[in-house]
Amino acid sequence: DSCKKIKYMFPKAHAAAYVMMAFRIAYFKVNYPVEFYIAYFTVRADLFDATLMAQGEDKVKSEMRKIKLKGNDMSANEKSLYTILEICLEMYERGITFLPVDLYKSHARKFQKIGNAILPPLNAFPGVGDSAADAIWHAAQQGKFLSQEDLKNRSGANKSVVETLSANGVLDGLSESSQLDMFGLL
Repeated sequence: DSCKKIKYMFPKAHAAAYVMMAFRIAYFKVNYPVEFYIAYFTVRADLFDATLMAQGEDKVKSEMRKIKLKGNDMSANEKSLYTILEICLEMYERGITFLPVDLYKSHARKFQKIGNAILPPLNAFPGVGDSAADAIWHAAQQGKFLSQEDLKNRSGANKSVVETLSANGVLDGLSESSQLDMFGLL
């Protein structure tokens, strides 16, 4: 008897909830697109990779083709990554872009709206975990870094995190060491 009642009640309630949720999502996606993508990437995109996704539409399409070529051999992570890439492509096609990650303006974990663009967080790169991003963000709030060495000391970030940020242009303009170069002063 219970199974018959559940079978009867469950689909209607669930269907109503899904329709309400779909309406809300569609409303925000149409009327507040930048905010929609920010919320999606912050909450749902655990595999977001700024080295792929923040490099423009062509890079996103290229990565999607690589994953699609695997066919049935796609791993669960690749399927999830493909979904995030689809959202990125849609975002680019709507004229919304990513700004480069900024050491002082980017939040540790949250995407931010700047005009009609999205500023990724510090943890947007593989190898930069939440705790390292939090530590760097808190240290950056205390003032500018003198060098990459100062960043490591103040934030406790390890060498690989600093190398990842440096390789992706986040640390451009920061010297490696706080030591003065006597010959560089000439």
